[in-house]
Amino acid sequence: MQKKGEKISQRTVGVYMREMGIRACYIKPYVKTTFDSDFSTKLHNILKRDFSPSKPNEAWCTDITYIFTLEGFVYLTSVMDLYSRKIIAWTLSRTLEVEEVLKCIEMARKRRKT
Repeated sequence: MQKKGEKISQRTVGVYMREMGIRACYIKPYVKTTFDSDFSTKLHNILKRDFSPSKPNEAWCTDITYIFTLEGFVYLTSVMDLYSRKIIAWTLSRTLEVEEVLKCIEMARKRRKT
């Protein structure tokens, strides 16, 4: 109505809409949350599906999983040595940020002195 030159307040429009049983439809703006990266040139399959290394610290793997708590979700990041199949480092965090994963890998490097 304001675009047509009528002077009217938002409250008055709201009252009229309630009386008529009309509700506003909010359209959430589109936000791109994932970015498709071409990792084929950056990552190389050096294990070639051989998950049985011959000595310690030859191959590690990492995983992130979420755990539901009373305060909400927490994320567990762990690093495992494929030789011994033991968890060598882990961290808990409230977000899925890269810094937490890097912190866990750095902790594993310090513990294994690599």
